[in-house]
Amino acid sequence: MSVYVISEVEILDEAQGQQYRELAQASIAGYGGRYIVRGAAPDALEGDFDEHKRVVVVEFPDRATAERWYASAEYANARQLSKTALRRRLLLVDGVA
Repeated sequence: MSVYVISEVEILDEAQGQQYRELAQASIAGYGGRYIVRGAAPDALEGDFDEHKRVVVVEFPDRATAERWYASAEYANARQLSKTALRRRLLLVDGVA
């Protein structure tokens, strides 16, 4: 069953943010992930959403693969860079069969 990594992101440093995106994209592709939504500015139908934040949704074939990607050496540099490049909430959710 597919799983989704959902990220609510605020870019703190544009240059580092771009570098993060490039590193993350390469690592995601290496684990069979694909972007469903990338950097979208959502319309909040209910509740509040900070206009400076963006949404990213990545689909992976299964939970084990997504967890391997997140813990991988390929993603480690991007994850380290994310600490200064952006502020985010990162969620892992199962899809529906």
